[in-house]
Amino acid sequence: MLDSVIVGKVIQEFRENKGLSQEVVSGLADIGRTHLSAIERGVRKPTLETFFRICDAMSVKPSELIKIIEERV
Repeated sequence: MLDSVIVGKVIQEFRENKGLSQEVVSGLADIGRTHLSAIERGVRKPTLETFFRICDAMSVKPSELIKIIEERV
């Protein structure tokens, strides 16, 4: 089962490791900062479209994040 907390943590870790703020990533992904915050906290699950936008905003392949999420689940 997909755990929204794990998904959010992986996204947050990648964002922080790249030195990007929520404001920058949410702006590049064309989503609200509060929406990104809710995803990172595991309160909301991103749609596939949103997940791809977030990955693109961080210049990371979605498959790279998916692999880490799979390992943690």
